[in-house]
Amino acid sequence: MNPARRRAIYERFRSANPEPRGELEFASPFELLIAVILSAQATDKSVNRATRPLYKKANTPQALHKLGVAGLEPFIKSIGLYRTKAKNIIATCDILLKKHGGKVPRDREALEALPGVGRKTANVVLNIAFGEPTIAVDTHIFRIANRTGLAPGKDPLAVEQKLLKFTPDEFKLHAHHWLILHGRYVCIARNPHCDDCLIRDLCEFRGKTPAKS
Repeated sequence: MNPARRRAIYERFRSANPEPRGELEFASPFELLIAVILSAQATDKSVNRATRPLYKKANTPQALHKLGVAGLEPFIKSIGLYRTKAKNIIATCDILLKKHGGKVPRDREALEALPGVGRKTANVVLNIAFGEPTIAVDTHIFRIANRTGLAPGKDPLAVEQKLLKFTPDEFKLHAHHWLILHGRYVCIARNPHCDDCLIRDLCEFRGKTPAKS
């Protein structure tokens, strides 16, 4: 895909949604971090249902750490892998309290050192909480980058590197949200809604669903 076409894609996303927002509910970098840890192999809606009552009870590293694994599990029991996530979250709170003064670090290496935090989660926190121009590649963005020709790559890291290389700077802050929302609601895995796609004519996917007559 040439640079002009990539720019046109982002310009359309920006025109349609100038200030995109994710669907996880949070009121602080810490709440975002916990929500993103919980969102692995889970929907944002299911995470929000769990964190609403949880954050009323405990929404700081100190309060969650005091809750402990046994106290946290009932709040997140509806989420997949909840036992492992509970252990990771309490361990993360312990590290935040001991090494970072109870604050979420604005540093990739420090974030990825937290239990349950990988590159994608670190990118989400850096982008959304701290306004860094990172692009977290989840299954939706990986699919779109390859399907459209925007930034094809054999694995998430390759796609991330190409997106960072080929996305004009003015669009990097919001690229993650535009792409993930597009993948979640329009460019879905099976039977994508090509007829409702605002970048249909710019997309290089050969298997577009037929236009409605």
